[in-house]
Amino acid sequence: MEFVKGSGVIPGELLAKINSPADLKNLREDQLEQFCKELRQFIIDIVSVKGGHFGASLGVVELTTAIHYIFNTPYDQLVWDVGHQAYGHKIITGRRDEFHTNRVYKGISGFPKRSESEYDSFGVGHSSTSIGAALGMAVASKYNNLKDKHHIAVIGDGAMTAGMAFEALNHAGVENANLLVVLNDNCMSIDPNVGALKEYLTDITVSPTYNKVKDEVWKLLGKISKFGPNAQEIASKMENAIKTSLLKQSNLFESLKFRYFGPVDGHDVVRLTKVLHDLKDIPGPKLLHILTQKGKGYQFSEEGNPTVWHSPGLFNKDTGEIIKVVPKEPQPPKYQDVFGHTIVELAEKNKKIMGITPAMPSGCSLNIMMKAMPDRAFDVGIAEQHAVTFSAGLATQGLVPFCNIYSSFMQRAYDQVVHDVALQNLKVVFCLDRGGLAGADGPTHHGAFDISYFRCIPNMIVSAPMNEEELRNLMYTAQLDEIKSPFSIRYPRGNGVMVNWKTPFAKLEIGKGRKIKDGKEIAILSLGHPGNLVAKALEQLEEQGIHAAHYDMRFAKPIDEQLLHEVFSRYKKIITVEDGSIIGGIGSAVLEFMADNNYSAQVKRLGIPDNFIEHGEQNELYEECGFSPKQIYQTAFDLLKEKKDSMVS
Repeated sequence: MEFVKGSGVIPGELLAKINSPADLKNLREDQLEQFCKELRQFIIDIVSVKGGHFGASLGVVELTTAIHYIFNTPYDQLVWDVGHQAYGHKIITGRRDEFHTNRVYKGISGFPKRSESEYDSFGVGHSSTSIGAALGMAVASKYNNLKDKHHIAVIGDGAMTAGMAFEALNHAGVENANLLVVLNDNCMSIDPNVGALKEYLTDITVSPTYNKVKDEVWKLLGKISKFGPNAQEIASKMENAIKTSLLKQSNLFESLKFRYFGPVDGHDVVRLTKVLHDLKDIPGPKLLHILTQKGKGYQFSEEGNPTVWHSPGLFNKDTGEIIKVVPKEPQPPKYQDVFGHTIVELAEKNKKIMGITPAMPSGCSLNIMMKAMPDRAFDVGIAEQHAVTFSAGLATQGLVPFCNIYSSFMQRAYDQVVHDVALQNLKVVFCLDRGGLAGADGPTHHGAFDISYFRCIPNMIVSAPMNEEELRNLMYTAQLDEIKSPFSIRYPRGNGVMVNWKTPFAKLEIGKGRKIKDGKEIAILSLGHPGNLVAKALEQLEEQGIHAAHYDMRFAKPIDEQLLHEVFSRYKKIITVEDGSIIGGIGSAVLEFMADNNYSAQVKRLGIPDNFIEHGEQNELYEECGFSPKQIYQTAFDLLKEKKDSMVS
C-alpha cells in the first residue's frame, strides 16, 4: 500500500483499486460493505487534516457507492443537491489522489463542477436545484429517444423545503420522464430542519401501516413479470386497492404523480443496490425515501452536535477534538457574531425588532437571538424568497424585521426584494453576511454582486461597515423610527479588526461617508471591510513618502455627493476599492458622479473583475482580484509614477 501523494493518507485495499465507477462494478456485492468502510475512513483521514464539509458526505457513503455500482455514470446522469455531500462521489470518480487539494487554492472544488469532471453532470452549491436540473436532463433524453438513460437527483430533506424543489416535483409529475429522486432524510441541513415537511417525513417514516402497505406493493412490483402483458394494469389496480382499503395517511409525493418507495435504510449498501436495481426497471418519475444519519460511521460526529460536525475544520480523528489555534492575544470577533449579539442588544430596547433567517441560524449567528427571544426570531427553512416576503409582511404591521441572508443566497430572492419590499417601500433591514469573497466555498458562495444589484433598486439604502463598531452603528441606525425605507448592510465572512468592539451606539447620517486620512495628489475611496486593506497599503505608501488620502464611503446608495465634490475638486488621481463586482459597484457609482458633474480625473477601480472567482483563502483571492494591500499600494505608486513621467517628458 502506498500513500496518496501529497495527502499522507494510505487508502484501504479496495479503495486503492478504484479509479472510476467501472472499477467499482468489478467488486462483488459482498465486498461493498468493506469498500464503504474504507471510503468513509479515507474521507475522515483527509478532512481531519485538510478541513472541509464532513458530516454530510459521511452520511451518504452507502448511497454514493450503490448509485455508482448500479447505474452507468456518467452516461446516466447523477445530480447532487447543494453538493457538499459529494466527497465520496469525487473519490470514486477518479479524484481520489487529488482529493487532499479539496477547497485549497488551485485545487479541486468542494462542490460538483462540470468543468472538473464528466461525472459532475451539474454544477451546484445552492440548495434545491437537483430535481429541476435532472428533470431537464430527463426530458432532453426523452426528446432524443435515449430510453435507456437514467437521471438521478439526490436531495436532502432540508433542501426539499424550498419552493423550487416543489415546483420541479409538480412539473415532473406530468412529464413521465425517466427520473429518480432520492430523498436523503437525515432531519438536518446545517442546523436541524424545521417546518411541516419535516414533521410529515417523520410521520411517514414511523407509520407501520404505511410501511406495511409499501412493502406489499414493492413485493408485487418485484414480481410484475409474472402477470404477463397486463402486468402494469394489474399492478396499478392492486396498488390502488391497497391504498384505498388500508392506507389512511395520504402520500404527498404520490399526489404529485411520483411512485413513492421507502423509507429504506440508507446505510445498508447491499439493500440499496437491490432497491436501485429494481427501480431501474420502473418507468416514469419515482421517489426513493432513504433514512440516513449525518456523520455516520464516525463516533464523535454521531454522538456530538451535527451542526458542529457539518464543517468542523481541522480535528484529531482519534479523539474527536476540534483543533483550534488559541492566540496569545485577544482577537477580534467574527462579523456574524457581532450581528448576533447586537441584534439581541437592540431588540431588548426595541420591541418591534424581529429576526429572520432561511436555515442559517448558526451560520449567521441568529441562533443567539433564537435562544434569548424564541418568539421573535424565525428560521423559515431553506426558503430565501419566503424569508424576504415574510419579512415584508411583518413590516406592514409596524414591526422591524432584520432579515439575515448570505449575500450569494440573497440572489435567489431578488424578485421579492424588488417587488415585495422596495416597490412598497417597506422597512426591512437586510443583513447580508458573506458579502464579498467568501473563501474556500468558492464561486457558488462568493457574495460578489449584492452592491450592484441592490444599488439599482429604488428606495433601497445600501451600506457596508468598515469594522465592528460601524456594523453596530448601522444596525442601530437602521432600526430607528425615522428610517422608513428598506436598508441593506453587507459584511464579509470572518473576523473583523476590533478587539474592543462593543462600543456605545451612535446614529449615522444616511448617505454620509467619512474622511479617515487627508492626503496629497491621490485619494483612495473604499467601501466596507476593504478599507482595512487600504489602511495597510497607506502605511507602505507613507514609507515611500506618498501621502494618500483615504475616504470610507460607508454608503453605496445614497452616495455622499458632498464628500465626492471634495475629492474631485482636490485630486486628479483616484482609486476605488471594494470587495464586490467592479461592474455596478461603488467604483461605478463614483464614475457616474464624475460624469454627471463634469469632473475630470483618472479613476482606477479595484474590486472583483468580470469573472467567476474560484475558491481559496480570502487573502489569496484578494491578491488574485487585485486589491490586496500590496496591490493597492502598487496601483497608487504606478498612478503617481505615470504623472511624474509625463511631467518629465
